[in-house]
This record gives sequence, C-alpha cells and structure tokens, in this order.
Amino acid sequence: MLLSPSLLAANQTRYISDDVYIYLHGGAGTQFRILGSIEAGQEVTSLNETQGDYSKIIDHKGREGWIQSKMLSAKPSLRVKLPAIQAELEQTKTKLEAALNSSDSNAQELSQVKSQLAAAQKALDSASNERDSAKAKLASMQKNERFEMWKQGGFIAAGGLLLGIILVYLPKPQRKPKNRW
Repeated sequence: MLLSPSLLAANQTRYISDDVYIYLHGGAGTQFRILGSIEAGQEVTSLNETQGDYSKIIDHKGREGWIQSKMLSAKPSLRVKLPAIQAELEQTKTKLEAALNSSDSNAQELSQVKSQLAAAQKALDSASNERDSAKAKLASMQKNERFEMWKQGGFIAAGGLLLGIILVYLPKPQRKPKNRW
C-alpha cells in the first residue's frame, strides 16, 4: 500500500523559523482574523494543508490556524538548539578544564623529574671528579713507590761500592808467627 507524500507529511513536527514572532491567522491569508502569535523557535504540528503561501498548523498551545509557509522549517530552530549547544559547551569546558589540570600536573611532574635529573647529574659529575682525583693520586703514589725503590736500591749499591773500596784499602791483617806464644 503506497501512501501519498501528503499523508506521510501530515501531523509532522515543524518549527517556526527564527523571526521574532509571527501571527496565527484564522484562514489562509492576512485578511483573516489573527488568533494569536507564535514566538520564533516554537514547535508546531503541520497538518499538511496549504493554500497559496499559507500552511495549516496546530501550535504549542493547541490552537489551529494558518501561517506563511516560508516560516515553517523542518530543522529545529536556534531556540531549541541553544540549550543543547550550551549543555555541550559546558561539558566541553569541563573536559578542557580537566585536561588543563592534567596538563598542569604533568608539567609539575616533569619539572620534578627535571630537578631530580639535574641533581643526579651533579652527583655523577662530583663522583666522576672524585674518581679522576683518586686515579691521579694512585698513579702518583705508584710512581713515588718506584722512585723510592730505585732510591733505596741506589743507596744500597752506593753503600756496597763504598764498603768495597774501603775494604780494598784497609790493611790486611798479618799472620802471627806460630812460634810465639
């Protein structure tokens, strides 16, 4: 069973376009009595009857009347969209604030890690300097030890040489004659 587009369009929700307000007339034209006004953005029900430039509707108060067809829109007006957009904006602001707070906390953590890294770098530099100093002292001590050993060896050799020379020039002991008593 096929339904005509006019039957499908009957009793559909429509919105008054975003003018300040429009008049609801008792018939299809401005010559008919004004039944009231409808504010911009109000939800209305289209009855899918048109005559000329006018469409028949039922407004949010349940009044049946005619308005200019160009004032009907299938899309919700800003009046309907605005609260949803504001709610979404608040959610976005909340998420942004949470992200910024998270970013601030991450920045603080990063700063703490940087200061810890700087302290560790200082400690490493100090330890490296102490190690280099200790290596230099050790090398100096080893060098001094070798020098002392050579010096002592030189003294011993010089002492032996002197003793040898002295012994050569010492008078030789004479043997005592055996016939003496």
